[in-house]
Amino acid sequence: MDQFALSDLPLRHYQHRVWDTARWEGFDHRPGDILICTPYKAGTTWTQMICALLIFQTPELPKPLAEMSPWLELRAAEAEVIQGIYAAQTHRRFIKTHTALDGLPWLPEARYVVVQRDPRDVFMSMMNQMTNSNPDADAIFVRERKAAGGSRTELPEEPNALFHHWLTQGSFDWESDGAPYWSIFRHGYSYWQHRDQPNMHLMHYADMKADLEGEMRRLARFLEIEVPEDRWPSLVRAAGFASMKRQADQMAPDVNFNMWADNARFFNKGTSGQWEGVLNAESLALLDKIMAPYPTDYIQWLLGGSG
Repeated sequence: MDQFALSDLPLRHYQHRVWDTARWEGFDHRPGDILICTPYKAGTTWTQMICALLIFQTPELPKPLAEMSPWLELRAAEAEVIQGIYAAQTHRRFIKTHTALDGLPWLPEARYVVVQRDPRDVFMSMMNQMTNSNPDADAIFVRERKAAGGSRTELPEEPNALFHHWLTQGSFDWESDGAPYWSIFRHGYSYWQHRDQPNMHLMHYADMKADLEGEMRRLARFLEIEVPEDRWPSLVRAAGFASMKRQADQMAPDVNFNMWADNARFFNKGTSGQWEGVLNAESLALLDKIMAPYPTDYIQWLLGGSG
């Protein structure tokens, strides 16, 4: 698997019809910046909410999450606009990125919060997201693709056929899986191999589901944020799935670009194991084949957490 030194970062330029890592160029970094590093559908918005609650220490947030923590690489707005949002912030910043570590700058004074999820659950959530996209917003990226001379790839609708496509087609020359998005296996491993760095903190969706308060307290210690004991109950409630879904218009990502047909549907079920009874034996065997080259301890963590 890919091995790289942190001093060599960034190694790759990820340019996708939706996002582009060139948007990190010219970004004004600050000591203490929190980089929320996740693949798609792995708990990004959840982690943003937890960071916001820890920073502001109240469930009453000053702005929608999408305005406080926009996806830095998203091509829906000019890079200067997104950078300007972060530049104007006076609170501790929590910055959303979906980029593997080999495409990011290495910032020793920043904190990297890495979140992963069982790939089978990522896939199921991805299918829901694909059917919930707002065609008007998607037109932005269609224009980007046409301008670059690309064409639309028709995706299978049947889950196992789509799962096969997802595991056997890549979006970048150096990836062989993840299309139409990108490889969550490479994404996670890029951070896993550097997990011993003191400014890197790994979390897993399954652990957050099993013990939300415990994971929030663990993250607070990593970020060196002290929370008065009497505030914890309200913060934990606000970070719960039901609370976030009720406030979907404030919590869903990219609502400022009208990205979703139904904001509440973005928070679909928030459960694990939805793939059972959907993915067949052939699909699961293919998954085992894709995961085989990666270290066993990494795969065990990716599938179930508590690494």
